[in-house]
Amino acid sequence: MFTGIVAATGTVISLERDPSGEEDGSARLRIQAGPIVTDLPPGGSLAVDGVCLTSAPAPAQGGTSPEGGGTEVLTADVMGETLRRTTLGSLRPGAVVNLERCLPADGRLDGHIVQGHVDGTGRILSRIPHGAWQTVRVGIPHDLAPLLAEKGAIAVDGISLTVTAVSAAGATEPWFEIGLIPATLAATGLGAKTEGDPVNLEADVMAKYAARLAAFRGPGRPPETTPETSRETSGEAR
Repeated sequence: MFTGIVAATGTVISLERDPSGEEDGSARLRIQAGPIVTDLPPGGSLAVDGVCLTSAPAPAQGGTSPEGGGTEVLTADVMGETLRRTTLGSLRPGAVVNLERCLPADGRLDGHIVQGHVDGTGRILSRIPHGAWQTVRVGIPHDLAPLLAEKGAIAVDGISLTVTAVSAAGATEPWFEIGLIPATLAATGLGAKTEGDPVNLEADVMAKYAARLAAFRGPGRPPETTPETSRETSGEAR
């Protein structure tokens, strides 16, 4: 579990696709991550642009340079589902990514509950400067629109942000807006992204569960079962 408070940024060293060439193949991602991963053991979790990845044993040890694969380099295997659903599949060497370690049991929940399970990608539609801060509008897939609410929470590239505005229900091209303060602009990769760039999106987990529960209360759902109706359908006498 994460909180959406980015602790550092890293630089992509490589994204090596599965040599088998299978359409659903995986890839091995290597990132120059810095001190944030010096004590991250194999099997430990790290959010990369909002995607929860598992640290894999490094192919080689020694040194901390991008070429070396030392203790400040994250190595992670990325499966095909993640490559398709997130922006990780389009990463190139030199790309800057947001990094966050998982939340310790006694840590502070400074952002909101973030699982690192990206629901899909959006695309930056506009950036409007307001002096030191900015309003950013992001276009989203139709299936994510019902999960967003004004003043609700959203994780964008792993950053916990407050939704400041949303498109009307049923909009043909749904969107939401967020405000980026100077600290976010300076400390995360979102500050350098421009119109047209894709971003990873994770909706509030509570909204996802609420939507799933509501789907089972729609037309065609089975009738609710009570102790009384159970006895009647089973032939038990009252």
